[in-house]
Amino acid sequence: MSSNYLEFKFKIEPLQPASEILVAELGYLGFESFVEEEDGITAYIPAEEYEDDLLAGVHILQSEDFEITYSKGEIEQVNWNEEWEKNFSPIMVDDICSVRAPFHPEPDVEYDIVIEPKMSFGTGHHATTHMMIQHILKNDWNDKAVLDMGCGTGVLAILASLKGAKFVDAIDIDNWCYQNTMENVGRNDCDNINVEEGGAELLQDRKYDMILANINRNILLRDLPIYVDCLNKGGDLFLSGFYEEDIPVIKEACTKLGLTYIEHFERSNWVAVKFSA
Repeated sequence: MSSNYLEFKFKIEPLQPASEILVAELGYLGFESFVEEEDGITAYIPAEEYEDDLLAGVHILQSEDFEITYSKGEIEQVNWNEEWEKNFSPIMVDDICSVRAPFHPEPDVEYDIVIEPKMSFGTGHHATTHMMIQHILKNDWNDKAVLDMGCGTGVLAILASLKGAKFVDAIDIDNWCYQNTMENVGRNDCDNINVEEGGAELLQDRKYDMILANINRNILLRDLPIYVDCLNKGGDLFLSGFYEEDIPVIKEACTKLGLTYIEHFERSNWVAVKFSA
């Protein structure tokens, strides 16, 4: 193994879901470790495995939906697993739900979710995931048909299952997210979660009582009509992945589709909004 690593600092706008997609793509190319930053991610690859055209095949870097820039530097080798475990702490939401890695001790909480967070991603650390967990904890999911759109690591789908959902469809367009959700669903013994790889095209003729979509503003606005068409009368739609200043345009689009604004949570300028049909 090389004694040196290359360090890539990626700045991303908007941050989600581009960060998790970028991590997935870089992972396939040999990047070994990722650190979540306020404005993007830092990624590391052994210097001997890097070639000048390696990033040319990273599709998210070419996407018009995100603005991604990066810088490159070289550092000495470190023990990534040791650094990760030292810096990654379990998440506690409202003293009711924990999201932790397998190496963390089991807490005394009502809902304990164990995931392999892939170097800190999809763990609940991000404000949007944290707030969507708060929405799930606050609402009744018993015997509900649920959709988790853009499921990432499957945290929200798993919690909805633990809260008594009849079944959960967990869907993500990214293969790494699909694979990771499959792993985490099995790890948490949630046999009523159906995991699929794809996008909104999978939703034709489906109906749900509750829909969770933690993606980004542009994709949400594009796919809102599809979500609403899938939502049963009286059902709830929970949206996140955008900023507080985006609420008016999201609310306007939802109102035109017949939804009613209920409430929202705010955390570090990110928001998670609840609408009802």
